[in-house]
Amino acid sequence: MERAVDRTRVRNSWVRSPLIEVGSPLSLPARAQRRRGAKAPTLIRLVFLLLLLLLSDGTSARYEQSPGNTGLLLLLPSEQCEPWPPFPSGVRSSDFAACDTAKVCCRHVGEGVVEEKAPQMLDMSLSLKYSTGKAYPLGASEVEGGVNLAIFSQHAFSVTLCLLLSDREDNEEPDSGIIEVELDPQRNKTGDIWHICVEGLPSSGVLYGYRIDGPRRWEQGHRFDSSIILLDPYAKLVSGRKFFGDTNDKSSKFLGTFDFVCSSFDWGPDYKLPNIPEADLVIYEMNVRAFTADESSGLDGDIRGSYLGVIDKVGSLWFGRYPNPRDHMVNTWGYSTLNFFAPMSRYASAGGGPSAASQEFKQMVKALHNAGIEVILDVVYNHTNEADDKDPYTTSFRGIDNKVYYMVDLNNNAQLLNFSGCGNTLNCNHPVVMELILDSLRHWVKEYHIDGFRFDLASVLCRGSDGSPLNAPPVVKAIAKDAILSRCKIIAEPWDCAGLYLVGRFPNWDRWAEWNGKYRDDIRKFIKGDPGMKGAFATRLSGSSDLYQVNKRKPYHSVNFVIAHDGFTLYDLVSYNNKHNDANGEHGRDGSNDNFSWNCGFEGETDDINIVSLRSRQMKNFHMALMISQGTPMMLMGDEYGHTRYGNNNSYGHDTAINHFQWGQLEARKNGHFRFFSEMIKFRHKHPVLHQDKFLTKHDVTWHEDSWENHDSKFLAFTLHERKFGGDIYLAFNAHHYVVEAIIPSPPHMRRWHRVVDTNLQSPNDIVPEGVPFSGPRYKIAPNSSILLEAKP
Repeated sequence: MERAVDRTRVRNSWVRSPLIEVGSPLSLPARAQRRRGAKAPTLIRLVFLLLLLLLSDGTSARYEQSPGNTGLLLLLPSEQCEPWPPFPSGVRSSDFAACDTAKVCCRHVGEGVVEEKAPQMLDMSLSLKYSTGKAYPLGASEVEGGVNLAIFSQHAFSVTLCLLLSDREDNEEPDSGIIEVELDPQRNKTGDIWHICVEGLPSSGVLYGYRIDGPRRWEQGHRFDSSIILLDPYAKLVSGRKFFGDTNDKSSKFLGTFDFVCSSFDWGPDYKLPNIPEADLVIYEMNVRAFTADESSGLDGDIRGSYLGVIDKVGSLWFGRYPNPRDHMVNTWGYSTLNFFAPMSRYASAGGGPSAASQEFKQMVKALHNAGIEVILDVVYNHTNEADDKDPYTTSFRGIDNKVYYMVDLNNNAQLLNFSGCGNTLNCNHPVVMELILDSLRHWVKEYHIDGFRFDLASVLCRGSDGSPLNAPPVVKAIAKDAILSRCKIIAEPWDCAGLYLVGRFPNWDRWAEWNGKYRDDIRKFIKGDPGMKGAFATRLSGSSDLYQVNKRKPYHSVNFVIAHDGFTLYDLVSYNNKHNDANGEHGRDGSNDNFSWNCGFEGETDDINIVSLRSRQMKNFHMALMISQGTPMMLMGDEYGHTRYGNNNSYGHDTAINHFQWGQLEARKNGHFRFFSEMIKFRHKHPVLHQDKFLTKHDVTWHEDSWENHDSKFLAFTLHERKFGGDIYLAFNAHHYVVEAIIPSPPHMRRWHRVVDTNLQSPNDIVPEGVPFSGPRYKIAPNSSILLEAKP
């Protein structure tokens, strides 16, 4: 059974600091804590699962990451700004530096506008004119005659647009120089959309947000507070802190911005999408910052930990709150979304800001695509950074229309429901929120050429507004059926933090793939030597047909993994029996207690050569099992060289070597551990029998087994038949602590067995891609090791 909570999260009073955000998988007692947070030979094309999390500026992670046109809203198709009779609402300046504002009413034939002279801090020649605007599209859009701004709020009775027309300096008061324009609900509101057109705004460098007021009826689910300037959910760029982990800038305000000057991007005449078939994917899960943040990356300080840093290392991608205890931590994983449209600006090089982040993100995607690597974004549509009702951190959705955007318990004083472990839960199947999710996904595909998405805690997407599970959740179906998303890989993490465990049962419409949590647990248990696991091990290696052989689903809909960003690294899985999370400040209460790990005889680091050798074999055993399994394999950044977090299985808050990729260790191990991992992936890529698009039948595999019911048997051998050319592959796994002498079946006619892998041997003999001829009816398989033989002429 999956851990009750398959990812630990923080409940968070400390999220008040936008520097620190929440996120995490595995289980935890009452308070969950979210752990998220040298050139080598090129291997094969892989999918790049960027843990960037589209959090715009409110988090730290692999990325900084609406109600659209729904049946509830009347959205007008024209993008032009519609003038109105004389503007009746107030236009005022909130310049706390006492800048004077003059209002002048200018009448034109058939229209009325208000012209406002700019505050003294601005270019005095700048004048702004306001007209009705349009309800579509949401967010900020360039139209003839100005910039149109539109925002949804069903329950608001007052919306005020706030504009800051100069670049904000780091030492400037966050609310200085703001122009506020109160919208008239009679003239610039269509349905539930508030809108205005502003003429005279620069095409870039403008910061904007909204003050929104409405019913102060907590028990009805409302959380309006007009004292807060709120971030537009549809802002395509977000301005906030410029540098990652800047502890001197915790109070930075996050505002929307736009850049219509640099919005175009040259993808190049020879550019094309990789379009890798799902059956051929190998996923490499990584964090953009952690990949190059360490000095060992050899990059300039302005580039380390940025999108451009990833570009520099494309040739090395070998695969084709409680306030006091954790004030020292920075959420490097993210999973605490501010905005679903904007790349994380702190991943721009040299503090370049939101526009530079957007351009550099595209450069990164272009470089990866040109290298044959797809980009899959890890997206978090289950909660936001705004925490809970006890310690709220209102930045956007909560103040815009809490009752729409979040699930609330109307039978319990409209408290926020918490199925995410992070204090709030997005109301994903509300039509407005569903359209926001779809618009966000489409934006990433159209604007940034993203190839797919992995949905964090995706079971939340399967809940209704009251939190009850839905058999056919509208948002999940809409994502599966959407025309723009039709080319994308869509992957669910099919559980949440309240027990809705849907592995093998996630509503899928034959499109959705799933993180296979049962694969992880069963593979771990068998290879570490648990009794009674042989049958489950065989089922997982052959594609988990017990879970996915339904309707038109395929083996590749099972995303197989042993290690993910949360939990132990592969090295720690074979080096620690228990978590060691004291550095997290939670006295060991965070992180999962059920890791199915084995330290091979000693807890932690050791110089004992026998234990070191056994750990090496075990890591190779895990990797070989992953790469020969039917389905889509996923491995974690750093496992290719044996990265350790020293037993910390919830390291989301450490912007240090605990999480940072260690390029020096990679260089030191490139001819041993790394070589095995690289060659094993290449072998999978070259042998379609290992990644078929159909489930195995009795004609495809022969199990050399007559003791399936033997609870104590920890040995499994089988042959995969390559019927077209006779290139059969024999595999055997020995999880016993003693040698097993296996009887090897006869190879196909005119073929001979060649040993490709024996994890008991030292490099380079542990994997020989061309194979070493083997003769004889028996093979002595060492304790805790595995072999692979290939039939060749």
